[in-house]
Amino acid sequence: MATRSWHSLPEYQALRALMESGTTSKAAVRLGLSQSAISRSIASLEARTGRMLFERDGGRLIPTSEAVQLNRRLDPLFEALDRIDGPPTPEKETLRLVAPPTYAHRFLVRHIASFLQANPHYLVSLEVAPSDEVIRGIQELRFDLGLTGVELSREGVKLSPYRTSHAVCAMPKSDRLADKEVISPEDLHERPMIALLRRHARRAQLDRMFTNARSAPRVVAEVSTSFAAVDLAREGLGVTVVNPFPVMQYRSDDLVFRPFEPVIEYRSYFATPESHRSPAIARAFMRHLRLHTLKTPFTKA
Repeated sequence: MATRSWHSLPEYQALRALMESGTTSKAAVRLGLSQSAISRSIASLEARTGRMLFERDGGRLIPTSEAVQLNRRLDPLFEALDRIDGPPTPEKETLRLVAPPTYAHRFLVRHIASFLQANPHYLVSLEVAPSDEVIRGIQELRFDLGLTGVELSREGVKLSPYRTSHAVCAMPKSDRLADKEVISPEDLHERPMIALLRRHARRAQLDRMFTNARSAPRVVAEVSTSFAAVDLAREGLGVTVVNPFPVMQYRSDDLVFRPFEPVIEYRSYFATPESHRSPAIARAFMRHLRLHTLKTPFTKA
């Protein structure tokens, strides 16, 4: 059956809204339509083009490579419409940034502030999300740039190394282990310890090290972020073994950080869409972060 060659602007608008939002409900709110209207537009576009444009993954709709290519070809059309119907003054170029809480809270907000002070013609939109959602958002082209400490390989996502760090043991300055130059698993036997939740891969790696060393720390609390772990350590609840980046930059005056051995290596990455060149604002922000990230004894570029 031959496909029809006419074009439908509402269908194209539904496609772009769904790619940016990920669900028909959010796309509907974005366009001021009903969910059924969005679904009908996508179904009509798929029938007219003869291509599958979205695949369902749980509660989300994942764009296929055909949808990504079509959306890219539509860019000139919508840019032209923006020039016709756009505001009399040009809108600021926006960086759509996404990061998990460990990077977003305290660390990124400071660098966003200094970046915008130096570049007042830019705008930054920051969303805080778990690492898997960071990667998914980049894959679906809903964000220009993401930061992640988890090496999740996904088609359509490029991971560029940002920082490398080695695990440290954080403790109050009054702790008896503060005088040691290096902390080992044996040093933490029967010591109160704050640990990351078991869903973290690093928790399993650390537990194996303790088992191999016949060491049994007494876990008194489990948390989801290194920030929470070191904050509890600062309160005197126990010691913790964490990735020092970026938490050490904000707690170096409150706690003692000692290298932990055997070495546990962590890597932080910039995540960008692989399908096209990052916009100038994303490249500028990456340069800003590389230039202004403080150096610490346990972290390197």
